[in-house]
Amino acid sequence: MATPTAIPAFRDNYIWCLADPQAGKALVVDPGQAAPVEVYLERHGLVLDTVLVTHHHPDHVGGIGALRNQHPNCRVVGPADSPFRGTTETVREGDTVQWQGFRFRVLSVPGHTLDHIAYFTEPEGEPPLLFCGDTLFVCGCGRLFEGSPAQMRHSLAKLRALPDTTRVHCAHEYTLANLTFARSFLPDDTSLVEFERQCRNQRDAGVPTVPSVLAEERRLNPFLRWDEPSVAEAARRYAADRNLPAGTDDEVFAAIRHAKDHF
Repeated sequence: MATPTAIPAFRDNYIWCLADPQAGKALVVDPGQAAPVEVYLERHGLVLDTVLVTHHHPDHVGGIGALRNQHPNCRVVGPADSPFRGTTETVREGDTVQWQGFRFRVLSVPGHTLDHIAYFTEPEGEPPLLFCGDTLFVCGCGRLFEGSPAQMRHSLAKLRALPDTTRVHCAHEYTLANLTFARSFLPDDTSLVEFERQCRNQRDAGVPTVPSVLAEERRLNPFLRWDEPSVAEAARRYAADRNLPAGTDDEVFAAIRHAKDHF
């Protein structure tokens, strides 16, 4: 039960599902579309009783109304102070959400949006699980639609501090595009070359590249390595060529994000 399933949606979204087959219940995270969820539930004989929302973007909440029509007793948990009004229960940093033996801790991670939250749990005898929406991707991070670089770096620092074995369940299959950027930005980082080969093999086989493992994200993801000398130096070279500041950690991170936005 502690292994989430990725339900593909749209072109590159993943809706994550946890199932309790014995109870016939399911939880999904960020259902931007209802139809793929309904197909999965019917195929596995499950009833949806909980939805977790990370942020208000339509590709994360667009299916909730239709799902609640089919599952009227389903609760919808999401961030307080959010433009999305379809929740039945709002949560903030430090709150917990219980589901079928799981205890999710809510983390506030603004940056991609101001209302963005993540859900973290440590199931007994299993690796920790993180549902992080569009904050942290495999070798990438979310675009800053509402928050500042400083907010996003602070949010990523919070995620970076989670246990090494944490399984990172992000909401998009952006890995190969992120790696193309990372290899361009850090051309001497040979570990990225091998990881890209592994990920291309997975995608060629039709296998998702997510979840990733947090220890690997810390080792490979340039957006978690702003304080690593080689990454900071690459950011400062990039910033100097464009007359951008890059003295502080926040400015280094901002330079990396600027480079990705203009890649």
